[in-house]
Amino acid sequence: MRSIRSRLPAVGAAALTVVLALGLAACSDDPLADQYRAGDNKGYIAGDRSVVEIAADRRGEPVEFAATTETGAPVSSEDYVGGVLVVNFWYAGCGPCRAEAGDLEEAYTSFDGEDVAFLGINTIDSAAAATAFAETYGVTYPSVIASETPAVKLAFAEKTPIQATPTTLVLDAQGRVAARIIGQLPDTSILKTLIRDTLAESAPESGS
Repeated sequence: MRSIRSRLPAVGAAALTVVLALGLAACSDDPLADQYRAGDNKGYIAGDRSVVEIAADRRGEPVEFAATTETGAPVSSEDYVGGVLVVNFWYAGCGPCRAEAGDLEEAYTSFDGEDVAFLGINTIDSAAAATAFAETYGVTYPSVIASETPAVKLAFAEKTPIQATPTTLVLDAQGRVAARIIGQLPDTSILKTLIRDTLAESAPESGS
């Protein structure tokens, strides 16, 4: 795993914590657990905006899933094999999810014509609520409705920690988790760099 701080525009230490080791031991001080126990009814558990980039030889097994989007269209992991897939866990009542919606959409449209797809996973809302959110915030990529297919959340949780809402994952061409952002996106350029790095892995070498 490599640090991306030196390769990205400065965003400030408070906005970005780059995790340098995969599988860190659990700490006695757990801010996510503390938020849950606080019972302040804010409606979400916020992440610390940490970014984990996982080296290709340290990634786990591919994530396999099948579910239905807010429009009723079937979607599965097989649809994205061979390209990069960005997965964002969210729900409508989550403040950070609303705050980052425009950034995710901007990142999505910036890769138009490339082998990059975006997929939301709405963790608790109905299809109607997810559709209303997309219309309000201008989100044009689809979202899976986990309340209708609960197994889709488990499929991801079995392969990588989903400790906060929102969480954004970047999956490689094999469907393995290549990067993880815990909490609201610290900066759109960071996500774009993670996508480009992952996309470049499957690009043909020049002269081949």
